[in-house]
Amino acid sequence: MMAFVWKRLLGTIPSLIGVVVLTFFISHALPGDPAAYFAGPAANAASIENIRATLGLDRPLPVQFVHYVGDLAQGNLGRSLTTGQPVLTDLLERLPASLELSSFALLFAISIAIPMGVWAATRINGSVDHACRALVTVSAAFPTFFVGLLFVYIFYFLLGWAPQPLGRLNEIAFSPPPHVTGAYTIDALIAGDWPVLRASLSQLILPAISLGLFALAPIARITRAAMLEALGSDFIRTARASGLPVRKILMTYAFRNVLLPVSSVLGMVFSFLLGSNVLIEQVFGWQGVGAYAVSAVIASDYAAVQGFVLMMAVLYVLLNLAVDIFATLVDPRVRFEG
Repeated sequence: MMAFVWKRLLGTIPSLIGVVVLTFFISHALPGDPAAYFAGPAANAASIENIRATLGLDRPLPVQFVHYVGDLAQGNLGRSLTTGQPVLTDLLERLPASLELSSFALLFAISIAIPMGVWAATRINGSVDHACRALVTVSAAFPTFFVGLLFVYIFYFLLGWAPQPLGRLNEIAFSPPPHVTGAYTIDALIAGDWPVLRASLSQLILPAISLGLFALAPIARITRAAMLEALGSDFIRTARASGLPVRKILMTYAFRNVLLPVSSVLGMVFSFLLGSNVLIEQVFGWQGVGAYAVSAVIASDYAAVQGFVLMMAVLYVLLNLAVDIFATLVDPRVRFEG
């Protein structure tokens, strides 16, 4: 197991090196001047040049890249111009919020997509199957930010059922729970603070559903396709001919073969949710890494943009490694050497 893990981690080093190189040079190609942004609208050309020299932006790009790699080797991602804090500190403070939102969105998508895909496969070309395909098409067709704005308009503005979309918690009425994991729902549960738990869940419902609807489509498609393939296999026909109960055939034999492709797509979907929740965080005022990345791009904050992309790349590598390990545990036919 450990040899497999180390082999996979070593195999990702070239990809991470490519991410570092590309993000550095692409971020420096973004329009805008961070020195001018940092100096303010009233600054003159001389003060902007002084700030550029102070930040080291007047040096050639290869020299800046060498310094950046040297700092990166020491665990230093640089300092953000927009917040004035180290980029690593900003990312670690905001990452739990994005993980919390993406996790709840994935749980929502799984709770609907997997039962729907299994049910549609057992009722092929029936009303359930047509409803599943229609829901999958609709959920994939609308952008997440449009769904989020629509939910805000209906459930907050018209009906008044949802709280104001202004972040993770109404901090005027409630104080954040004691910091343990950074996720308000988990920290409130650990502290036994039920009012804060209910308030944080109420803030989380709409953005999680808005993001989860987009993740619902690929999970439902893969579940339906894998279940159809399993139900058409020889061992399922043999089980049916042996007179085994239908429930046992579906859940014990067929569904176990669905877990492998579904777990593979779940890892990709979760990493996609982490990177694509930028718009949802902007709509709902969610203080996660997505909103942080948007602010960094607007300000041409090179260090923050590079740190965000590098963190997403590392998380993607770790998620894929976790999926590969889970696949070997779910299906004994999968071997580490493969």
